[in-house]
Amino acid sequence: MKLIIHPNYVSQKNEIFEIIENFDSSGTLFGDGKRNIIKVFCDSINVKSFKTPSLINKVVYRFFRKSKAQRSFEYAVRLQENKVGTPNPIAYSEYRSIFGLGKSFYISSQLHPDLTFRELVTNPDYPDHENILRQFTRFSIDLHEKGIEFLDHSPGNTLIKKVSETKYEFFLVDLNRMKFHDSMNFTQRMNNLKRLTYKSEMIAVMSDEYSKFSGIDYQLVYDTMMNFKNIFHKKLQRKRKIKKILKFWKK
Repeated sequence: MKLIIHPNYVSQKNEIFEIIENFDSSGTLFGDGKRNIIKVFCDSINVKSFKTPSLINKVVYRFFRKSKAQRSFEYAVRLQENKVGTPNPIAYSEYRSIFGLGKSFYISSQLHPDLTFRELVTNPDYPDHENILRQFTRFSIDLHEKGIEFLDHSPGNTLIKKVSETKYEFFLVDLNRMKFHDSMNFTQRMNNLKRLTYKSEMIAVMSDEYSKFSGIDYQLVYDTMMNFKNIFHKKLQRKRKIKKILKFWKK
């Protein structure tokens, strides 16, 4: 087993090792565990166990590409270096053999948010809705200004904490798919926001805030964001139809 620990947590090496070794039989399950399994330990440590790769990917992740666990850890470190919120990275672990990568784990601190971005999408009456949405938009602008393209910038992957009556902080999770650029052009920026919401009224607020703080024309931001959103959701609908057809024929 390969175990890499963040310098801030080296003193907890034995505890981290025991958590990984006993992952299957201990901890509290977090989420549905359909793809990857997430468990919480001692209410303070979050461990994500990635699904064992397919036969081909076992070899790919062993010899040619960094594992999802390693990327999650390294990207979290890089985000914090850029002063971008994410739960503290603690460690990552990989089980390897001559045949390839087996199980892998990403360990981080457990954050207790007040909400995720998804609540803003599903509940338009959420308290302080517009203020949170505008602050989130500024958070996204800051990511783009720093050249950070979060490829899984979707409703469930931003945790939100209320830190005062009117101020909120944002934390990214599910980090294994990211790109870091010297700079991001307008198309890249708008494309990066396409998965967040299908609601035109939310896109209007986000476009207004993005325009104010980026200096880009509001109508251009709104039209471009709407266009990317529409393309994304059409593709999503097509995928869902194909899945239904395949399920029907399997029966």
